[in-house]
Amino acid sequence: MKRFLGLLLMFALCIGTSCSRHKNDDHSEDINKPEGHRESDKHGHEVHKKLHKKHKPNKTLNPFIQLKLKDFVGFKAHGDNWKIVGDVLVDRTKEKTISSESGTGILLNTNDQPKNKNLYSAFEHKDIELEVDIMVPLGSNSGIYFQSRYEIQIFDSWNVKKPQYKDMGAIYQRWDKEAQKGKQGYEGYPPRVNVAKAPGLWQNLKVIFHAPKFDATGHKIKNAWFEKVWLNGVLIHENVELSGPTRGGSLPEKPTAPFFIQGDHGPVAFKNLKYRLFEQEKVVFSDLEKNIYAANADLKNLDTAVPKISEKTNKFNLLDIADSRAHKIAVYKGILNVPRTGKYLLETRPGKGDVEIHIENQKAYKIKSTGAYKTKIFNLEAGKIPFKIIYNHNNAKRRWKGTFNMFIEGEKMQRYAAQDGVDKNAEKFDPLAGIIIEPTDKARLQRSFVKHKNARRTHSISVGTPEGTHFSYDLARGSLLKVWTGAFLNTTHMWLKRGYEQLGEPVGASVSMHGDLEFAILKDEHSVWPKPLPENKGIKQLGYQLDAKRMPTFSYELGDVIISNSFKVEKDKREITKIIEVKNDRILYHKIADGEDIKVLPNNTFIVNNEGFYVEFPEHSHYHPIIRTYKDKKELVVRVPKGANKITYKIIW
Repeated sequence: MKRFLGLLLMFALCIGTSCSRHKNDDHSEDINKPEGHRESDKHGHEVHKKLHKKHKPNKTLNPFIQLKLKDFVGFKAHGDNWKIVGDVLVDRTKEKTISSESGTGILLNTNDQPKNKNLYSAFEHKDIELEVDIMVPLGSNSGIYFQSRYEIQIFDSWNVKKPQYKDMGAIYQRWDKEAQKGKQGYEGYPPRVNVAKAPGLWQNLKVIFHAPKFDATGHKIKNAWFEKVWLNGVLIHENVELSGPTRGGSLPEKPTAPFFIQGDHGPVAFKNLKYRLFEQEKVVFSDLEKNIYAANADLKNLDTAVPKISEKTNKFNLLDIADSRAHKIAVYKGILNVPRTGKYLLETRPGKGDVEIHIENQKAYKIKSTGAYKTKIFNLEAGKIPFKIIYNHNNAKRRWKGTFNMFIEGEKMQRYAAQDGVDKNAEKFDPLAGIIIEPTDKARLQRSFVKHKNARRTHSISVGTPEGTHFSYDLARGSLLKVWTGAFLNTTHMWLKRGYEQLGEPVGASVSMHGDLEFAILKDEHSVWPKPLPENKGIKQLGYQLDAKRMPTFSYELGDVIISNSFKVEKDKREITKIIEVKNDRILYHKIADGEDIKVLPNNTFIVNNEGFYVEFPEHSHYHPIIRTYKDKKELVVRVPKGANKITYKIIW
């Protein structure tokens, strides 16, 4: 009866507060659950809490090797087109043009055509994970050939709407010169989405590549494949198999070979180049026996207890127990086949149960029920080692603790899921999949929490436009949070199941703004920029008005000054125009951006945040931004005189 009354009360509350997942009313904004699910302190005031951290391995036995680029250590003999420099700068309006300053830390292909050569690594590799930052001038072109054979394309693909095999981050096509003209190219793979930035901005590329496998006679038994490729933080390829080398790659295929960077298609710069190598081996479970015991079984005497279920198996997987709501005890025992003597890292999340691990008949590790991952490093001898895992599923109803999971990593062994049938990346969020919402012929507004610099902004709204340029805005602070292009918003973490995290997340690569107060009253241009007061005191939201295309103008009061923000976008352009109107009887300062570095470029343009985006003021603007330094970062600030002001500038990425 109590359960029935509770359900009835929940139903009544739902009716009173309109529990629909989202609205389709063209005359009102789309509002989801976060509006009624603010995080508050004990007085009911909203707070900005740090996000619950996603699972990231906190230890590794196989750290990245960084090429410091002080010289050409790590590379073979090179052509004169390759240089080590300290800084580079690109004019995004000039084709294949890049300037440099002396120093170290950046690898530059100058595109000196008569002397052009590719640059080969001094080491050979099998499986490899490689990460690097790349700067591409207008119209330029290069590529990274893994094992000198399989190319990830580097290209100026800014504003390309439908990427192809030749665009930035693509896996280049193979080539059959004997085929009919127009049909020589095949097996090229475009990125899932184009997230290439504007010419002259640093872009991050991360690749996990697996070499082809050969038997003892040299016969190929498995093709090369790209496990994952990320560009600017977005997964653009997953599990792509290649039947052979891409065009321009060497023949024949081999178990090991160096990678090379293409040097004959245009100037390109590289920095922060790091890699780690993997051997093609795993710790293998064998001779497995699975026993299931009743909840009241004596854990200290399981060897003499009679199991309810006992079976031989060739797979290790506890999910049938770990995902159930019943209290059970599961025991796996068998043999660990260790490929080489050394250190092995075991990373375990017990979830809703306690875990005991026994090695060579000795208890080696015990973990109490928790939703956090725990790591333990073992020194193991090569060969066959008896083991036993006891899983006591004693917190079955505490679903928030998650399910059991386990990963293994070695000193030259890539981290992998220990359980058969479990994807090691299954818990990682894919912004291109799930519940995605889009605008139609007018802008679409969606309230949600927004993740910004690892904090949850709770009074936020995202605006999607039919032109394909979107942004998120913090209503509490009156500040722009992030901008992006392509598809609009992934609402999976808002509307799937209980929507615990309540996050609306950009689909594709977004560029984050500073997110602080955008306006302040300063003593002078050198004064420290103020932090928001608790509960954003001093700022009063005035809401927003929608124009005929449902594009909002946001307004708020800062003291006795009213500030309005509106935005304009153009179809298929990675830029947004910000228009600020303010009428003030005192001098104000407007903070446009901050970052590791800010440089002045021609034509009233600035490059911001370690070359993350451009800020461009109109040619005849009355406002003249200044670059100032505070601690270890730069700030781009403009002085706003007394009177009626209209400040306009573009953000380009």
